[in-house]
Amino acid sequence: MASNQPAPETSSPFRPAAFGDENTTRGEWNPTEDSLRPVRGRHRVAKQRGLARSSTVLGVGVIAAVGAGGMATAQGKPPVSISLPDSVKDNLPDPSSLPGVGAFMSGGSDADDTTAVTASAPLTSAGITATEAEQGATDAGEALRARILQQAEQQQSGAEAEARAAEESAAAEQAAKEAAKQQSAAEAKAAAEKKAAEEAAKAKAEAERLAKLAASYSLPTSSYTITSTFGQAGSLWSSGQHTGLDFAAPTGTPVKAVHGGTVKSAGWSGSYGYRTVLELDDGTEIWYCHQSSMDVTAGQRVNTGDTIGRVGATGNVTGPHLHLEVHTADGSGIDPMSWLRSKGLTV
Repeated sequence: MASNQPAPETSSPFRPAAFGDENTTRGEWNPTEDSLRPVRGRHRVAKQRGLARSSTVLGVGVIAAVGAGGMATAQGKPPVSISLPDSVKDNLPDPSSLPGVGAFMSGGSDADDTTAVTASAPLTSAGITATEAEQGATDAGEALRARILQQAEQQQSGAEAEARAAEESAAAEQAAKEAAKQQSAAEAKAAAEKKAAEEAAKAKAEAERLAKLAASYSLPTSSYTITSTFGQAGSLWSSGQHTGLDFAAPTGTPVKAVHGGTVKSAGWSGSYGYRTVLELDDGTEIWYCHQSSMDVTAGQRVNTGDTIGRVGATGNVTGPHLHLEVHTADGSGIDPMSWLRSKGLTV
């Protein structure tokens, strides 16, 4: 419960002046004068006075903290004047007693210098690096914006560099493929040319060989017509197929030695009529059949192109012709046309 008793005496040597009394000088406190008012009212005034002072101090501290922490900036904005009632202004604490704020609000010369420096600088510089400060950045927002733009440019540059690298890699890969393709084509062309050259050289060598052989070999007769070939089937032959090569020619046409060799036999041979067997130096036997006459005897040595008999129609025949057979050293019969061609002769 509230009491109407006078407030106890205090040891304070002075009391603040009443609101609106600017001419009242501070002196000792008169308890009798103050006790004329109710204690409740005086206590309320005292609480209001203390609350005003605390709020003011807190507000100044918040302003200082906000400015120091970089939460806001007053750069580029016009100054705002703040007016306070005289009753509040008279009860504000001494600015010099507030740490970090006295120099900011002091009116002395040092305070002017500090205030000038503070005014020239932004209220916030948090987040500004030393490099940015050297480059002239004084605002945290501008510094952040510049930093973001720089990072974006770096990312864009990196992306463009990666794209260029990818394009260069793709181009290099494509060029390598084209080069490999061209190299493969060149190698294939070179291989084909080489093969063609080798085949041409081989054919030339074979032609030269055959030319040399042809000089040492001869056709068995001249002015002829091929009427039957080797392996030809028919009832005219006892084996069911023809075993030689038939050169149809008039009776008496000379029969020649196809190569140098020795006469192995010369005489009558049944269905072959008059037959001469010429053995070459490699063991190959040449059979001349159906002759009308023979000009050599067994054991006689003959050379290429020598006449050994005459075309006839003796034995099992239907007309005059030379039946020619070729047997290898082991006795096997082979195609006379192929054998003659292998010796460079044109049949």
